[in-house]
Amino acid sequence: MAYRLSLLDKAPVLQGESPTAALQRTLQMAQRAEEWGYHRFWLAEHHNTAQLASPSPEVLIAWIIAQTRHIRVGSGGVMLQHYSPYKVAENFNLLASLAPGRIDLGVGKAPGGLPLSTHALQQGVDAAKKGSFAEQLQLLDSWLKPGQADPDDEGLAATPLPSRPANRFLLGASEESARLAASLGWQFVFAAHLNGDRHLL
Repeated sequence: MAYRLSLLDKAPVLQGESPTAALQRTLQMAQRAEEWGYHRFWLAEHHNTAQLASPSPEVLIAWIIAQTRHIRVGSGGVMLQHYSPYKVAENFNLLASLAPGRIDLGVGKAPGGLPLSTHALQQGVDAAKKGSFAEQLQLLDSWLKPGQADPDDEGLAATPLPSRPANRFLLGASEESARLAASLGWQFVFAAHLNGDRHLL
């Protein structure tokens, strides 16, 4: 059976190390992964921790695609609850325009941090207007599909519109998440470390 290997990096900061050094190591890992034939290199999103240097996978993706040639680079994942689906679509349409055929958008439901950072990220956001995670993901999906934007926003598109949009993945640990991914035609990445049989890991 053939399979492809991929990596997920959290940009860990070692004891006594600077974030700059940790991020350089992340870049070097992506470059080595490309050399060794890995298929994908994903960056995680974590907030308010001195041990991890990756609160913004979109920024790291841009940096890594500029210094690699063909490996797919993506988010594992963007924590959608904190952001406007429109802005996420703009970010990933821009990345997909910079590196056609190389960008993956992985979206997660978890906060990527503790309540303090969640509160700071969502300050001023009206939760009642934001809608459920499923509604946010459906809206993001519509912004990522040219010609299928929100019908209530005539003339509004998440530009630039790439010739090859980002591949879309939902990260989840439940049957509900798998069904949501299937309903939108998204690929599904199962978080076995959150909800798996430890005897099989």
